[in-house]
Amino acid sequence: MKKISIVIPAHNEQENVALIHQKIRQVFDGLKNYDFEIIFVNDGSRDNTQQKLEELSQKYREVKFIEFSRNFGHQPAVKAGIDNADGNAVISMDGDLQHPPELIPELIKKWEDGNDIVFTIRTYPKEISFFKRKTSDFFYKLLSSLSDVNLTKGGGSDFRLMDANAVEVMRNFNEDDLFLRGLTSWMGFKQTGIEFTACERQSGESSYNLKKMVTFAFTGITSFSVKPLSLAAYLGFLFSGVSVLGYGIYVLYSFIEKTEISGWASLIMTIVFFGGLQLIILGIIGIYLGKIFKEVKQRPNYIIKNKNF
Repeated sequence: MKKISIVIPAHNEQENVALIHQKIRQVFDGLKNYDFEIIFVNDGSRDNTQQKLEELSQKYREVKFIEFSRNFGHQPAVKAGIDNADGNAVISMDGDLQHPPELIPELIKKWEDGNDIVFTIRTYPKEISFFKRKTSDFFYKLLSSLSDVNLTKGGGSDFRLMDANAVEVMRNFNEDDLFLRGLTSWMGFKQTGIEFTACERQSGESSYNLKKMVTFAFTGITSFSVKPLSLAAYLGFLFSGVSVLGYGIYVLYSFIEKTEISGWASLIMTIVFFGGLQLIILGIIGIYLGKIFKEVKQRPNYIIKNKNF
């Protein structure tokens, strides 16, 4: 029998862990030729998630848990589960049931057809806000245009299956700012996608606010591309050229016509504009320097406080 490892990061998911375990168990009841394990990664939950996981692990042999010493974030939690999985294939999915467990048999079928990585292509139901859908689409278009990875529209979900060979490669990545969906695309291997409609969160509230989404976007772009640095240089040349041509012609005309050069307001606006542009460019450079600063420390992506296997 082949073994499938299911990795589920859990942050304040006390109401969901038992339910998603039940649904996954029901799915594998219909898959007679596969054994499975569920690795829950408790990412510094402040509710009773850990207690629920310990209770489940005592009742069911397939339930395993990893408890972090604090909250390290969603991506390190997924990475920890992958690092500790020993299945022939590993499926990562969220614990809020927005990733439907009913899709697992189709993921396994695509894997058995010879694909090393089976990613999912998320579509949103009508209930999801227009803003959420459009900003998500814009991010993946921007990332694909600015980086060396090509993420399919809607293909940025962390709901995917990876063969053991791809998992072994993933374990060797120790970079500080993890962006797993980009790394998965960058790795290569034979890949295919499956469409699914994201479900409503079963219970609780998502901790993924707008600030975290923007930060995640910056992480994705700067982890796989130095094009923003090139863009900053191009902007510098562009606006310098525009200012030299525009104001140079104006000054030359005023000198020939012997007209007075006046207008402190336009001068102040110009200084403020170019001052802001310089700050933007310095900010882009600072982001990359900050990534280097964190990278050279070689701190671990996560710290495990406790686990039951």
